[in-house]
Amino acid sequence: MTQMIKIALASTVLLTSLNAGEIIKGSGASFPYSVYQKWLKAYNKESGVRVDYIKKGSSKGIKDAKARAVDFAGTDKPLSPKVLRKNGLLQFPGVVGAITMGYNVPGVDGLKLSRSAIVAIADGSITHWDDALIAKENANVKLPHEKLTFVHRADGSGTTYNFTYYLSKVSKKWRKSFGAKKSLSWPGDHHIGGKTNSGVAALLKQTEYSVGYIDYADAKNNDITMATVENREGNFIVPTLKSFQTAAAKASLDPKKDFYAVIADPKGAESYPMVAATFILIPSEKAKTNKDVTKFIDWCYVNGQDIAMGLGFVPLPDSLTAKIRAYWDAKGIK
Repeated sequence: MTQMIKIALASTVLLTSLNAGEIIKGSGASFPYSVYQKWLKAYNKESGVRVDYIKKGSSKGIKDAKARAVDFAGTDKPLSPKVLRKNGLLQFPGVVGAITMGYNVPGVDGLKLSRSAIVAIADGSITHWDDALIAKENANVKLPHEKLTFVHRADGSGTTYNFTYYLSKVSKKWRKSFGAKKSLSWPGDHHIGGKTNSGVAALLKQTEYSVGYIDYADAKNNDITMATVENREGNFIVPTLKSFQTAAAKASLDPKKDFYAVIADPKGAESYPMVAATFILIPSEKAKTNKDVTKFIDWCYVNGQDIAMGLGFVPLPDSLTAKIRAYWDAKGIK
């Protein structure tokens, strides 16, 4: 049998579970949007199966999943097993990414931000770029006496959830006052909000003397300068795929808990601190459609690693994808 015939038969197998014209529909988190777009295009090219994914933010993705408006939803905020059971949903991780501190300060490169400086930027305690808390770690950088603008997400966002979760681990005061949320009323009068990570990228690019949290892929794709940030060991870590992989290796995602876990601020001298897993939600009663969804996701696990790494995402390790396939088997959706 020739290789071409083998590929043709494999594509036919992928197609047989879907009727002509059927589309797998997804929506939700913007954090993994760039990698999902490349995955679904590559999957369509190989299998002929069409998958659509609309970025709306994690909050709307969760709502779409609960309302059965889509076949799968993306969320950066994992749902607890109790909430999943209540809403008849299943959950598993898709990929791991990172949140960066992007900034736009003319003439300033190589900025370092300590854990306390990031909290003070978010809570409005720091108002100007030459504040002593920023200057302390940037002795060789000429910081301007310009008002600082903090850029955040305006929509309900899993990126915001993971960023505020990180702030809550770093600062007891932040945890007591604000906690970890998908959206919040940000303190201070120094902030502006953008919809989706693309909106945050646009605001950072057009607003001089701004700084904000944004996923690595959107920061990289928009040529936004990213700060080196302090991890829990007190080391300043450059946002790179290698430092993300080091951090992701510390993650513990348990199928017995439907993989419910937030992995920010891991241990490790070389770990990048603001890492996040992003998750897939599917309705438990749609067995046939769910098998089409898991077939697509499994293809991504096996064939999409280079695509993910090229965008700065960390593919899930084989040990974890094996647990996910066993979870699918147990739920009858493989």
